Amino acid sequence: MSKLRVVHYINNFFAGIGGEEKADIPPQETLKAVGPGLALDKALGDQAEIVATVICGDSYFGENLGDATEELLTMIEKHQPDLFVAGPAFNAGRYGVACGAISKAVEERLNIPVITGMYEENPGVDMYKKDLHIIKTGNSASDMRNSIPKMTKLLLKMARKDEIFGPDLEGYHVRGIRTNYFNDKRGSERAVDMLLKKIGGLDYTTEYAMPDFGNVAPNPAIKDLSKIKVAMVTSGGIVPTDNPDRIESSSATKYGVYDIEGLDSMPAEMFTSIHGGYDRTYALEDINRVLPLDVLRDMEKEGMIGSLENYFVTTTGTGTSVGNARAFGETFSKKLLADGVDAVILTST
Repeated sequence: MSKLRVVHYINNFFAGIGGEEKADIPPQETLKAVGPGLALDKALGDQAEIVATVICGDSYFGENLGDATEELLTMIEKHQPDLFVAGPAFNAGRYGVACGAISKAVEERLNIPVITGMYEENPGVDMYKKDLHIIKTGNSASDMRNSIPKMTKLLLKMARKDEIFGPDLEGYHVRGIRTNYFNDKRGSERAVDMLLKKIGGLDYTTEYAMPDFGNVAPNPAIKDLSKIKVAMVTSGGIVPTDNPDRIESSSATKYGVYDIEGLDSMPAEMFTSIHGGYDRTYALEDINRVLPLDVLRDMEKEGMIGSLENYFVTTTGTGTSVGNARAFGETFSKKLLADGVDAVILTST
């Protein structure tokens, strides 16, 4: 019996081509397993084998979504795969979005089983969990040896058309798809049982788990604005025109801190928006619409606020994972506190 044919998708980093400086490479292919594909090929055993690996830079895919998808599909289709694997992407946001997008396209175009893997905070999970089975992975590539066997196991089950059980048993992210099933107890009885267990401090399992993003306790209200220092923070993607820190237009992995000392407004020749999640037309006409330096300088001169910090903190919010956003805030808030900032104006889009 011949082995099932598998095509594997990976990005520039996992292909060993390079890091961020190579994230703009266009689609390419090789007729062998590469990087994590070596472990994947071994896990497939005598049931399947990788016949080709397709590769694309994360930036190229994100900036050329339609063209990149078509280029990759052309490469994939000619190898006549029985199965398709993307990643795993772990918590790499742009990589996760690319894995989800190409997996969905392959599933729809070729009508074959597909599988990918991501960490729970990867934006690709929320974007594609209803379309795909996305195996739960750890936060980084250190989880590779755990992720690959789980991906392989579920992929081969799909290939055999075996029954796919729930996410807890198979290890994939909850897809938000409800199916009918028969239970020995009606819903009201089950609800009362859960309530009694909760009241009694006993273990119970909800039938519809809600996402938990944590809670942040609000600080006390500021009583006198005229005595405080204010800073500006934005997720609107406002950066100097040359984007010196190369902050991504979506699924940001970094933030920037930029000087505004001596400026009473945000000049268009000095600043721009690189945000990929909204129509930037009006923002580019007047950067103050996203980062209101002009208004805050007026408030400073009129004594409504004590002073305005002479720098702003910025990133892009679209597709950025909760984990990255939390890490940004925990880091730059220490700088703000060290510089005597009492309050922040946080703008979005």
